[in-house]
Amino acid sequence: MGVRTVVRVTNTPAQSAQPTLDARGYRRMMTALLAAGVATFAGLYAVQGVLPEMASALQVTSADAALSVSAATTGLALAVLPWAWLADRLGRLRAMQVSVAAAVLLGTAAALAPTFEIMLATRFLTGAALAGVPVLAVAYVHEHLRGGQAAAAAAAYISGTTVGGAAGRLIAGPLAPLLGWRGALVVVSVIGVVCALLFIALAPRSPRSTAQAQARRQPQLPRLRAALGVPALVRVYLAIPLITGSFVAVYNFLGFRLGAAPFGLPAALVSLIFLTYAAGTLSSRSASALLPRLGLRGVVAIGLGAMVLGLLAMVPDTLPLLIAGLIAFTGGFFVVHAAAVASTGALAPAHARSQASALYTIGYYVGSGVLGWALGLFYEHGGWSLMTAAIVATLALAGGTILTTRTQSRTQPATPATARHGLLAGAR
Repeated sequence: MGVRTVVRVTNTPAQSAQPTLDARGYRRMMTALLAAGVATFAGLYAVQGVLPEMASALQVTSADAALSVSAATTGLALAVLPWAWLADRLGRLRAMQVSVAAAVLLGTAAALAPTFEIMLATRFLTGAALAGVPVLAVAYVHEHLRGGQAAAAAAAYISGTTVGGAAGRLIAGPLAPLLGWRGALVVVSVIGVVCALLFIALAPRSPRSTAQAQARRQPQLPRLRAALGVPALVRVYLAIPLITGSFVAVYNFLGFRLGAAPFGLPAALVSLIFLTYAAGTLSSRSASALLPRLGLRGVVAIGLGAMVLGLLAMVPDTLPLLIAGLIAFTGGFFVVHAAAVASTGALAPAHARSQASALYTIGYYVGSGVLGWALGLFYEHGGWSLMTAAIVATLALAGGTILTTRTQSRTQPATPATARHGLLAGAR
């Protein structure tokens, strides 16, 4: 049997030398990260709530309208490595502040764009601006915190992304008939501006550290190699596109199923499915409590199990069972996501945390944009049951990727990197 990868809360000399936050500073960071997640992800996904109105107003097909989502996620995926480089020059906090401010301003500009083509281009730039937050958030957290506190702070950020993603859709959708799709998106942008200002005001300044100084002296390629030199992280990079693509596919096509027979729900009720994101907000917090005890592989196994059980519960044409299954599926996904985000920061070498986070973010959004669409082809050709089978197979592949390790003796001495992060590293 392989040895579990467990995040230990220890005080190595290297850690003890790092600056720490007092209780007030810790609360400010938690609030700031929550605000950052809301500010960025509300604007990114709000357009999903107004796609029918957008298509009608701009006289484009539904597939073309959906490009407004793809353009933003594509821009995000392409910009993560440049943001990692820029953060070494500006500092992670300053880079995140620029990212949040630019994303909300560009999101407002996209809502007011006079033509469809200009709107798509602006959405692409919005995603590119947004990339600075997810790629830097984990490294920023680990500059201030260690162990359980770092995991909790990462979970607070994930909670903010779930709140923002759900709120953007839930606010924009009902407002579109009253204000038009542009007006609805502007309202979401105003909320994003408020949250961005809150993040800028509350986020603690990043400490000057030896790791940051070393990072500024080193080119990108060696740090990318370092981020790829931890086998446990490589498995995360490979598995997360499969898991994210499965999650996005369910939410992309569930609306079509609920709007058709035998459910036949109106669009206003269908939009309420995003309330199930609340399960993600709660479960992402639980991941931070489970991670120190069970390790990454243990938490991932629980999360993937919940996703599969939720999928199976959604197969019958019974609305209460479908909703219960969707809650379990959503909660399971965010357990995996929060644990993977926290572990990426903990497992990565200190001078390569931005690059490790960048690789994770690229995988996350490649899965969202490509596999989230491709799995829907099974729905078009064979209905919900066939898509469910395809997603279960995809999650099984992801589980095999991230949970399988080579056997390593528990008595083997820890490497300097694992000692530095307080890890029992069995995933080598």
